[in-house]
Amino acid sequence: MLSDGRKIDSPRFLHRAERKLRTLQQALARKEEGSSNRARARGRVARQHAKVADARREFHHRLSTQIIRDNQAVYVKDLAVGGLARTRLGKSVHDAGWSAFVDMLEYKAKLYGRIFARVDRWFPSSKLCSACGTLAEAMPLTVREWTCPCGAVHDRDVNAAINILAAGRAERLNACRGPVRPDASPAQPDETGSHRSAARCGTG
Repeated sequence: MLSDGRKIDSPRFLHRAERKLRTLQQALARKEEGSSNRARARGRVARQHAKVADARREFHHRLSTQIIRDNQAVYVKDLAVGGLARTRLGKSVHDAGWSAFVDMLEYKAKLYGRIFARVDRWFPSSKLCSACGTLAEAMPLTVREWTCPCGAVHDRDVNAAINILAAGRAERLNACRGPVRPDASPAQPDETGSHRSAARCGTG
């Protein structure tokens, strides 16, 4: 989900290949241990898994390159992928390959000179109204759309993406400001001049 409202569905490569994988694994189970037929069947299963992984990687590369090229700054939420993988959504989480995709965004941002940052996983991006800042008390995953007391109607995912963008920008702004500098003091007689630092912080 992007903050401009675009939703990009995961192709679910593993889900689409499950039937073929099941057939290949059943054929493997019927082969005699240590036989050449079993070795060939094992190779067919491995090639099918590799095919799924290659397709997912290719999709991640194309999408991450497009996102980085089209944006000056990219902020993502630092999801607890390990925890999500242990829930009933575990298979879908693994199929999406979120961690690998975020890693691609990060190194491509450095490559293209873009800003990249992760927003804290505890930031309530889904429950926070992006219009007025009101924080909802609770919001189970089954709730995909909600209405704030201020009257704003939110798509859960779009609202979260807008809040993550705002939080990322705020964190960067605070980092750019840095610590408060002490008051200026008069130059000493033995000073020949002052030097301006070349380092600046900005988004360009």
